[in-house]
Amino acid sequence: MIRRRVTVSGQVQGVGFRYYTAEQARDLGVHGTVRNLANGNVEAEIEGLPAAIDAMVAWLHAGPRSAVVDNVTVVDVPATGEKTFRVAH
Repeated sequence: MIRRRVTVSGQVQGVGFRYYTAEQARDLGVHGTVRNLANGNVEAEIEGLPAAIDAMVAWLHAGPRSAVVDNVTVVDVPATGEKTFRVAH
């Protein structure tokens, strides 16, 4: 299992980005969290098998149709053993 912190900037708040991210993560079997940041970005911490994480990161580069993604940064972080995916408020 690997874990990555992904920060997505652009028009990513107010467009359902977190909820679409949670749906995609569940479809891929990825665990973690997604949250809005005060600066207008969205941050996701995703954990799972490398192929699933790669697929999730690729999806985050585009996001849902309602979003406009300008930039994505990805940082490796230690795995925590998380077993669910949730939307943080």
